[in-house]
Amino acid sequence: MQLTEVRLSLCNSGAGRLRAYCSLTFDKSFVIRDVKLIEGHDGLFLAMPSRKLCDRCGRCGEKNHLRARYCNHCGSRLDEGRKARAGGAASRMPLHADIAHPIDPECRAELQRQVLLAYDEEVRRSRQPGYVPHSIDGEDLDVYAGQRGNGDLAHAASTMVH
Repeated sequence: MQLTEVRLSLCNSGAGRLRAYCSLTFDKSFVIRDVKLIEGHDGLFLAMPSRKLCDRCGRCGEKNHLRARYCNHCGSRLDEGRKARAGGAASRMPLHADIAHPIDPECRAELQRQVLLAYDEEVRRSRQPGYVPHSIDGEDLDVYAGQRGNGDLAHAASTMVH
């Protein structure tokens, strides 16, 4: 499977360490959205899309985030000891799990290399007069509605990977 397209939406400088949201397309047929490009202590890195880890309320059985103190459904106080049972010491307990991620370090390194190239190109373009930032939210709405657009707008808002 080959990465065939990287779409980036740059974040403004006031967004903290977040530099861009990415949409990665593989073989022109499979997309992963909400990949974040973050400025870390050792440079830029990809943060794959993730979900909050949950456990269930002992009273009503509804799911709650591991940091929750009260149940979102019934309002009862949640057992503080559940954090240790869910994954170890509360101070270093994982709170999120990746939804999609590379299986091996080589794949992650190659994805990151290609995204960083696309990011550098987008930053260069953003410095040109008349630059309009791209939004990757709802980029496939025409496909979901059963319509195929001519692709001009999508092509203008994306960086093809060769």
